[in-house]
Amino acid sequence: MDVQWGADHVYKVGGRMFAVLGPSEHGVSLKVSDIAFEALVETGVARPAPYLARAKWVRFDSLAAADWLASAHALVAAKLTKAMRRSLGLAV
Repeated sequence: MDVQWGADHVYKVGGRMFAVLGPSEHGVSLKVSDIAFEALVETGVARPAPYLARAKWVRFDSLAAADWLASAHALVAAKLTKAMRRSLGLAV
């Protein structure tokens, strides 16, 4: 976790972001799959994340999105090189 852009808590795996927790009024932004992005936005469960929507990130207004956190981590970790995943102790 790093603090960036003022007071935002940015969570990373292998140096790549998978979640951003802003001040309480800003909610949490997460990386989701293309299909989840469309479904969550169309149903109004989440909104496209500012500045990151083009990369299929969504913003939830509350931390009730904690269930999506493991998915966001897995999506980003899967894009890391095998060597990086191995060095982090993740399944290769």
